[in-house]
Amino acid sequence: MLHWLTLMADSFPSLLWAALVFTVPLTLASFALGLTVGLVTAVIRLFGPRPLAAVVRFYVWIIRGTPLLVQLFLIFYGLPSAGIVLDAFPAALIGFTLNVGAYTSEIVRAAIGSVPKGQWEAAYSIGMNWSQAMRRTILPQAARVAVPPLSNSFISLVKDTSLAAAITVPELFQAAQRIVATTYEPLILYVEAALIYLVLSSVLSALQDRLERRLGRYGGFLEAKS
Repeated sequence: MLHWLTLMADSFPSLLWAALVFTVPLTLASFALGLTVGLVTAVIRLFGPRPLAAVVRFYVWIIRGTPLLVQLFLIFYGLPSAGIVLDAFPAALIGFTLNVGAYTSEIVRAAIGSVPKGQWEAAYSIGMNWSQAMRRTILPQAARVAVPPLSNSFISLVKDTSLAAAITVPELFQAAQRIVATTYEPLILYVEAALIYLVLSSVLSALQDRLERRLGRYGGFLEAKS
């Protein structure tokens, strides 16, 4: 037991460094870019011309229908066959961004669709054009609906970044793998990595609850939960 505790203490700085330098930035950048892609995709599917809507539907279909790990392998290991060579971190960033974009597009599309049609009519009646109505009236209401599932997607992304270890990104899980390769103590090191993921997810869950409660003051989720 003492040996395990010593090993955990010795490996903790390396694991924490990998989490702060690679896991957290990869999560934040992927989610921010993916949410942007998802918003654009959702708007095109709802309001765009038919040919363009068909293109983004195809994109969502492909991403949602294939495993994330396969997508990462195609980008990092497959694209070099076509003459496109990417470093591990940019490849992971592209893969996670495309994956997040596809899933969040469905969340955003459903949230926008949940806003009553009368809100559009009310916005037009006071002289707003389409973009003003979307920006000032529709999206703020849709955001309250979208926050819980988007928060869940963000928390899931924190854990999904462990897949980046498969394409040599030196994030938290790969840092644990490297220490295991030298210490031959997989059980305790993988448990330690899991605990770090658990702490990150728990902190984000607590922040999600606070955000939902704050939005609930403005007619969000608390009424629906009661």
